[in-house]
Amino acid sequence: MPARIVLLVTSPRLPAGLLTAAAWDVVRRHPVLAGAESELTTAVRAAGAEVTVADGRATQALLDAAAAHGVAVWLAGPAGDESLARELGLRLAREPGLAELELMYGSWDPPGARLLDAVAVMDRLASPGGDPWKRAQTHRSLAGFLIEECYEAYDAISAGDTDALREELGDVLLQVVLHARLAEELPEEQRWTVDDVAGGLVDKMVQRNPHVFADAEAGTLEEIEASWERIKRAEKARDSALDGIALSQPALALAAKILERAGRVGLAVPPPLADSQVDPEARLGAGLLATVAAAREAGLDPEAALRRAALAYADAVRAAEKA
Repeated sequence: MPARIVLLVTSPRLPAGLLTAAAWDVVRRHPVLAGAESELTTAVRAAGAEVTVADGRATQALLDAAAAHGVAVWLAGPAGDESLARELGLRLAREPGLAELELMYGSWDPPGARLLDAVAVMDRLASPGGDPWKRAQTHRSLAGFLIEECYEAYDAISAGDTDALREELGDVLLQVVLHARLAEELPEEQRWTVDDVAGGLVDKMVQRNPHVFADAEAGTLEEIEASWERIKRAEKARDSALDGIALSQPALALAAKILERAGRVGLAVPPPLADSQVDPEARLGAGLLATVAAAREAGLDPEAALRRAALAYADAVRAAEKA
């Protein structure tokens, strides 16, 4: 039976000793080599296996170990040791009788693993010796950037550009992890972390979706939305149906949201009549509010409608400039 070399690849984002049963069987039964000391080599030794650090000429060391013991295991580093795998593969392609090469995954990244990388990179950037600009920011100084990045993501959605949306959502995520990192520097009674952000989100998703995480019946979409609102009201204990509306959003969207909330709780409060207003600005505002109310009755989004009209007008202006 030909000698065998096992390249054991693991996820650097999981605890060092978290390996599959098959991986543990391999490292306990056969000699293990690695390119450097690491948390993983420590964990493997703690489990009773022997690990040898190959100082240079790792390919030949692996071949020698495989020839002597039948099987040798290479404990790949965090980056996967692709150069070693390439060199070994070329050597075995030239001399196929030396050994067989097997790739084994001892652990792999779960979904969302790269979020851990994002948090780690931001921690380095916002720590002493990192990026002076990020360390100088505050929640208030970053507020405009958060709005800007959300608008750019909205633009990508409007354009139907999913590649741009992926990139812009990354910029939104950057704002989230930066705000969370800065919050770690707040006074102790105000301090929170990105785990607090994620934990609050998880609790909220589970609590507000009992048709998925509990025994509640799913029902129709309308019933699910009504259940969401009931749970949300119980959580927030708000005094008014209008509490929680983002007052800094664009005026048309704000008006639509206020009308929606009022209608949701059955309040028929008529908007002011434009003709009854003496102030020209108040007359204009009342007229716009009436337009928003009419759009809502028609099932239209006034913000999206005005944006569409404005962009079409912008195209007409550009065409006129060229003419």
